[in-house]
Order: sequence, then structure tokens, then C-alpha cells
Amino acid sequence: MESGSRAAAKPMSAGPTRATLVFVRRYSSGASRRMDSLVAWVKVTQKRRLQVLELDADRHSGLVARLGVTTAPSLVLVKDRRVVGRLEGKVSGRQIDDLIRRHLQA
Repeated sequence: MESGSRAAAKPMSAGPTRATLVFVRRYSSGASRRMDSLVAWVKVTQKRRLQVLELDADRHSGLVARLGVTTAPSLVLVKDRRVVGRLEGKVSGRQIDDLIRRHLQA
């Protein structure tokens, strides 16, 4: 999703062959903005294995609750329509990489 776009994301529709990493953010949050470059890095480096979606926590609070997210920023990994992993709060690139590798073995 483009950074300027705030359309509804549909992370639970991930197909069985491609996982989805949902970046739950608040546009007013400094911590969320600081994670933008890490999420962009994941989009580029994992584009064949992983779809990355941005979800505005303020606009889509129902979906955020359904994903079990309690803080923004958060990253939620969805595979085969189920949440298989998550990272809450500001995280490092290594933590994101570890989450992806743990659940998406080649």
C-alpha cells in the first residue's frame, strides 16, 4: 500500500502460498514513523515470499482488535489466514528478520 494511501487493508485474505506481514501503525506516532524504513526494507528484500500491508490503527480499530494488537507500532505475520507471529512496539531489523525466518522456512 502506498505510504499516502489509507485504504482498508485485508490481511486475513493471505493465500496459502504467500504470507502477509501487517504493519499496524498510527500516523501520529513517532515510533511508527521511525519503523517506516524497516518496513520498506522488508517490502524490498522479502517481496517474493511475503506481502507487506500497512494498517492505520486509528481508522481500522476493529480489524486491529481482531488481529489481537494492543499497541502501535506492531507487526503481525499472517500465514494461511492465521496469525503465526507478532512483534509489538519499536523493533529492530534483526527482530523482524528472525520473525520472518522462523515462520517462512524456504
